[in-house]
Amino acid sequence: MNTDTIMVTHIPTGITIDTTMTEPVSLSALYRLMTFLSPGFPVGAFTYSHGLEQVVESGAVADASGLEAWLSDILRFGAGRSDAILLKETIRVARDGDASAVADLRELGLALQPSRERHLETSAQGTAFVTAIRNSWLPETGTPAGQLFHDHTADDDPWPYPVAVGLACAAHAIPSEAALAAYLQAFAANLVSAAIRTVPLGQSEGQSVLAALEPIIFEVAKEAAAADLADLGSSTFLADIASMAHETQYSRLFRS
Repeated sequence: MNTDTIMVTHIPTGITIDTTMTEPVSLSALYRLMTFLSPGFPVGAFTYSHGLEQVVESGAVADASGLEAWLSDILRFGAGRSDAILLKETIRVARDGDASAVADLRELGLALQPSRERHLETSAQGTAFVTAIRNSWLPETGTPAGQLFHDHTADDDPWPYPVAVGLACAAHAIPSEAALAAYLQAFAANLVSAAIRTVPLGQSEGQSVLAALEPIIFEVAKEAAAADLADLGSSTFLADIASMAHETQYSRLFRS
């Protein structure tokens, strides 16, 4: 048996598989990508709701269909899309060893945040991510990206999360297309988990929402792969306002 071949023997009813081929992903790169974006990676993702807790408190999201619509807009028109473009651009310039461009993206990723809590959300996770990579997954220095990671991640200044992930993916030779889809899936899954704890939703309802978001995640990943910094921008004003309102919410479980 060829262990490099993945065979799909059964597809559940109602689930459509996107069979579009992407860049080849080695088993090592796949393992690292799954590890870096898993709920167990020590970035504290479970403590952030991206303003969703305030939206649930106000009654704007009260069930699975409302959650799906909210997350769909965040992915297509908000931080999901912007983060994906920042991640892709970071991988691109880091592969060339362009430290100046990475520094610019680092500043841009922080400057784009619309509220104090959203700034905390991206900077705390991004900085923790870089620390975890340096402590446990430090890349080799045989590539421009690997050398750049070694040389430019030892300071104490904050990192926006998508730029930190993009730099690590470039340093570990993780293909951009796989990184984009995985990052967006992890982003959505974390917010679904937050909704399960606050709406509340059942586990099955949460998974149904995540399944419904699959084509949207692929769509946003594809769009981000073809975009550049001139395409950055968002129009999810209600989500931005929710993150501001959450700062003064009396009772809360999440940091954002």
